Amino acid sequence: MTSGISSGQLSMSPVKAAQAPRRLRHLLSLDDFEKAAAKHLPRPVFGYMVAAAETRHSLRSNREAYARYSFVPRVLVDVSQRSQAVTLFGHSYASPFGLAPLGLSALSAYRGDLVLARAAAEANVPMIMSGSSLIPLEQVAAQSPDVWFQAYLPGDEQNIMALIERVAKAGFRTLVLTVDTQVPPNSENTVRMGFSAPLRPSLRLAWDGLVRPRWLFGTFLRTLLLHGMPHFENNYATRGAPILSASVLRDFSDRGHLNWRHFSLIRQLWKGRLVIKGVLSVQDARIARDAGADGIIVSNHGGRQLDGAVAPLKVLPGIAEACSDIPVMLDGGVRRGTDVLKAVALGARMVFVGRPFGYAAAIGGQAGVRHAIDLLAREVSRDMAMLGIRELDELNASGFICPS
Repeated sequence: MTSGISSGQLSMSPVKAAQAPRRLRHLLSLDDFEKAAAKHLPRPVFGYMVAAAETRHSLRSNREAYARYSFVPRVLVDVSQRSQAVTLFGHSYASPFGLAPLGLSALSAYRGDLVLARAAAEANVPMIMSGSSLIPLEQVAAQSPDVWFQAYLPGDEQNIMALIERVAKAGFRTLVLTVDTQVPPNSENTVRMGFSAPLRPSLRLAWDGLVRPRWLFGTFLRTLLLHGMPHFENNYATRGAPILSASVLRDFSDRGHLNWRHFSLIRQLWKGRLVIKGVLSVQDARIARDAGADGIIVSNHGGRQLDGAVAPLKVLPGIAEACSDIPVMLDGGVRRGTDVLKAVALGARMVFVGRPFGYAAAIGGQAGVRHAIDLLAREVSRDMAMLGIRELDELNASGFICPS
């Protein structure tokens, strides 16, 4: 599948932008989607999406890390035939970025996981489905077989084996194992915004929904009418708690005892591609590679877990050098085409973007996500032209960027 967007088209921003639905044309960058989502979503739902741990230090650091590098462009280079295509795991993707896993996306956007998967397939970029999702993984795999599945490991081997078997049976070919969730994060910031999992019925919660009627009728009530109460569907091999309940508790299994032996067990069970996500240490990256990981995503969970964890971009070069024989990828803080290209120059084979695409799905559905993808792809193409490169393989840290 191809994206249907040539380099020439991408460089002609006004022409392409005019093809977006009229209601989305005022959204000109990924940051614009967050502002629009804040007006569209109820306070608790938006609070969950925007949340980061404790002081939000890691969230800020993720963005600030990109400002540490500046470009050294080349001039008078024929860039008229440039391409931002990248090959990963044997698949040629249209752009060097994809959609990071987004928990509870079907709460903020109607059929959110399916919307994200369809938009990614249409644009020919990778998408990772979150294990903390509200649509059965089988439904997403049936419609978008190239989607990757991200798993949070259950706390015991029997349930681990059952979940891996379920994911394989559904037809997923790439499993992304998230390993930075030993315990749940400090939830103080989501609590302040009125969010809990499950949500607890209250007058304040009802009011939060009533003052956002487009979301209430277009997403939540529409889901209830057509599909019933959403549940946590994919943390285990069996269905979990409902998203709204006065008494049911979500099962957060203890993962504190999990270790590299469990990773080796999964490597034995899983016959497809195995990617490990949440690595920030060069030592851990080497262990993962030697234990059979096919790829690594350098990530601090978008600042949602350990506050003060290092920004992925800062440790990316060391991990990429240590594991040069497998694809090293990154997420965290990417908002611009220049961010994508800085990460690629420092060793990332693919860059994943999370929250902005979730906001885009919330306010615009599949068209909103596609518009966000197109905006970022146009930025990448434009920035490549001004850097003086025609292929991403030409980009390297020694020739095109320097520490600021």
